[in-house]
Amino acid sequence: MLGILRQITRIGTITEPLAASDQFKVMGKRLESVIRNHFAGSLTIRAVDAGSCNGCELEIHATNNAYYDIERFGIHFTASPRFADMLLVTGPVSVNMRKALEMTYNATSDPKLVVAMGDCAVNCGVFGRDNYAIAGAVSDIIPVDVVIHGCPPTPTDIIRGILAAAEMR
Repeated sequence: MLGILRQITRIGTITEPLAASDQFKVMGKRLESVIRNHFAGSLTIRAVDAGSCNGCELEIHATNNAYYDIERFGIHFTASPRFADMLLVTGPVSVNMRKALEMTYNATSDPKLVVAMGDCAVNCGVFGRDNYAIAGAVSDIIPVDVVIHGCPPTPTDIIRGILAAAEMR
């Protein structure tokens, strides 16, 4: 807990400037084109919280707000992994979520894409690998195609990571 508070004190508040809209529009058009060509117009994502602090989930929700509105590019979120093309996994995998993550991965139809989002999903972040409640990073449990760094990553970084994963297909 003290490590998280020190990090908040050291980094402070980070907000994304609205001036990045031109870059975002170009990236959005590219994403829309890739989704149209490779996913028949719609990319369905299953978000999985494997034990995070919910910072990444807040940024995922921000990608759906009126400013970013990723649904206009053909991206939709689903509650069922059976309908998902991509798993967007956040947080270090806790011991209690390991089996659930493996079951979700196995329930997702092939070919599936896995994106590890946030520093905790990539390398356990502030929670650390030596924690008794942590099973490991996402890549220790299931195969990962793309990683998105950040604590938490910005909505633009999330969309950039989704684009990178979609282009792999």
